[in-house]
Amino acid sequence: MSKFEQLPKLQDADLKGKVVLVRMDHNVVKKGKIKDNFRIDQTIATLVYIIAKGGKPILMTHVGRPKDKKTGKITVSADENVLPIVNYLKQKTALNIAVPEFPCQEDDGYFALDSSINFMLNDLKAGKIDMIYLPNTRFFIGEEAKDEKKDAFGKQLAGLADIFVNDAFGSWQPHASTVKPTEYLPSFAGLLMQKELINLQRVFEPKRPFLAVVAGSKFDTKIAPLRSIIAKVDHLLLGGVIYNAYLAVKYNLEIKGIDPADLDIAREFVALAEKTPGKVLEPQFIVESDTLEQRIEGQCRIHNVKELKPGTKLNYVLDIGAESYQDEKIREIILNAETVFVNAVMGFTPNFYEGTEALYKLIHQNKKAHKMYGGGDTLQEFKNLLPGIYLSCLDDENYYFFTGGGTVLTAIELGSPWDLASIKALLK
Repeated sequence: MSKFEQLPKLQDADLKGKVVLVRMDHNVVKKGKIKDNFRIDQTIATLVYIIAKGGKPILMTHVGRPKDKKTGKITVSADENVLPIVNYLKQKTALNIAVPEFPCQEDDGYFALDSSINFMLNDLKAGKIDMIYLPNTRFFIGEEAKDEKKDAFGKQLAGLADIFVNDAFGSWQPHASTVKPTEYLPSFAGLLMQKELINLQRVFEPKRPFLAVVAGSKFDTKIAPLRSIIAKVDHLLLGGVIYNAYLAVKYNLEIKGIDPADLDIAREFVALAEKTPGKVLEPQFIVESDTLEQRIEGQCRIHNVKELKPGTKLNYVLDIGAESYQDEKIREIILNAETVFVNAVMGFTPNFYEGTEALYKLIHQNKKAHKMYGGGDTLQEFKNLLPGIYLSCLDDENYYFFTGGGTVLTAIELGSPWDLASIKALLK
């Protein structure tokens, strides 16, 4: 029996009359506003299914990073509140959704679930409200704790419900709200979680040739999955600061804005890449700018990497030149790939976008490949730059948009989606 067959699924649960605690990944609020509703929309099927089967849902998600890493203080603010999500769901579903309010001390977050939630819970069971949406889980001191506070918060969450459903593919971290309820409640994977895992298998068992496109602003956050990716793919295309560091090391260039630590990691990666010559694709043209703030005429230049002399000093390199995708080798590899995974914005948007736009257009010309995009920034740029193509792709069986690009990279780093902490907890 496969791991997916072993996974307890929402469809296996008896929901009638049961209170169902659901962990979502609705981390889409920035400065009090929803920046993109895609993740919310993808979870509505699970919500509708629970209600249709007679379940009474309590939803929860994390939003942002209200905890200061240095001081450990938690700031409860409107900027990272769930209310914009709740208002959006009310508009989409016409459900009567209640949000409990808990007392807290300044910079200390919520110590625990306040007993006042019991009145709201009684209203949910009696049908006076359709759903409860808990406050941002990261407002609670136990959510990211690693001691008894985590256990206590997890037990409190479980005490609200009869069943736990995890539909938060993008929330792979072993926090209280993602793993602890499984210790106390019958637990199941939501409909979105199942869909994400099915598509993730296409990354681990791809049709070949397999092309991955990865970009990022820091090499140290990507090096671990990149070590695994380069072993799995037929070709790897890099972008962003990762590619800048790669070029700086390989061609002995001095590029402004690269962290020295990234250069050390890039040396390791270049050495690894040289063991399989030709696997890492090198876009030939790069865009240099004298300033980060905006694209100013006369302060930007396009360079051919192969014509730069060792020791050349460059200002900020903020994009891949669109001309790079006219290269016959790169075009052939992209257009003949059978599987494409993209977790990449190639340039420093919004002012440097031509490289990303040209890449996405070329990938779209490949009509036979299964194309998978992951990561909030990646999806947002696809939507912004190519809205017509993006909308058409939502119903295209050859496209899939993951709600958590970081989760995909973490699964690749671990070597299996079944080793993600949130999935392991469900399998137990």
